[in-house]
Amino acid sequence: MIEAANRLNTVEEYYFSKKMREVNLLIANGEPIINLGIGSPDMQPPQKVIDALNEGFASPSAHKYQSYQGLPELREAIADFYKAHFSVNLSPSTEILPLMGSKEGIMHISMAYLNEGDEVLIPNPGYPTYASVTNLVGAIPVFYELDEATNWLPDFDALEKLDLSKVKIMWVNYPHMPTGAQPSKSLFEDLVAFGKKHNILIVNDNPYSFVLNDSYRSILEVEGAKEVCLELNSLSKTFNMAGWRVGMVVGDSNHINNVLKVKSNMDSGMFYGIQRGAIEALKCSNMWFVTLNNVYKQRRDLVWQLAEALNCTYDKNATGLFVWAKLPPFVKSEEFIDLVLKNNHIFITPGTIFGSKGEGYIRFSLCASTEVLEEAIARVK
Repeated sequence: MIEAANRLNTVEEYYFSKKMREVNLLIANGEPIINLGIGSPDMQPPQKVIDALNEGFASPSAHKYQSYQGLPELREAIADFYKAHFSVNLSPSTEILPLMGSKEGIMHISMAYLNEGDEVLIPNPGYPTYASVTNLVGAIPVFYELDEATNWLPDFDALEKLDLSKVKIMWVNYPHMPTGAQPSKSLFEDLVAFGKKHNILIVNDNPYSFVLNDSYRSILEVEGAKEVCLELNSLSKTFNMAGWRVGMVVGDSNHINNVLKVKSNMDSGMFYGIQRGAIEALKCSNMWFVTLNNVYKQRRDLVWQLAEALNCTYDKNATGLFVWAKLPPFVKSEEFIDLVLKNNHIFITPGTIFGSKGEGYIRFSLCASTEVLEEAIARVK
């Protein structure tokens, strides 16, 4: 037997990859499962985006290798988008790198900056991929706890008490997933100051700014942020383009060049038609966000009803594509979701997949129609 690399001993198969096999088996056996676990948008992208993709097939260069840095027009569209919505100035030629989804950016950034034994600050609760990638590259995760009592924001007093001498990267994610906590300008100012003080690269993962939120923020708004910060962003949730795999990393040209050294050895550029579609998406007016969020508001109201029917509480000020709900005291997250799956045929995400601080919480996705959500409520009641 040929043995796998030792690095595989540090990670497990992604939770949703495993759990969806179980859910799909139930569906195959005729069980009427309602999936409220995964944040995969079920609505269509703007029509002009689909039209641009189709038109892209007719281009003479559509089927050739594309630039590792993406089309100049795509980088210009990203720069215009950041200027219009975040008041951040970016150079299209040196400060923007399109990605095949922001998830790959987590790996690229980690490979560009982390040596074996370096340490990485990772939020708990937080996106599981931060820890997985850290382990895969041989670095060491150092979890910093977020708590409901402080609105899921970092405790800088606690961070300052840590030995930070080996910390190279700090992952942050605001608006926060899974809790929906929003950032303030002062939070980003504190993060930039923290990064400068300790020579730590602060990476803000920012794919949820435009979902049920009218206060758009980028960490790069802060003066001097580009010295120690990168920001990931994505079209997946903002424009219902999750399967297209379009994202970006933005920041100082030196940081972008370091990431490009990794990325250019990993792929051969994004399909031309997808880039043309992404350009059109980034040009959408604010009316797109209003229309999208009107749908999500209706869905969120129903998910709140479902959470109440399950005796859960939630924060009405939270934003994003999910509802983070607190279970009754002494109820375990994974036991609870398994019970709901068995008795009500509804799949909900347990908070524990996001870290130990997720125990006692569950996460509902808003990626289901009002009819499906009404059926879920009826099953519980």
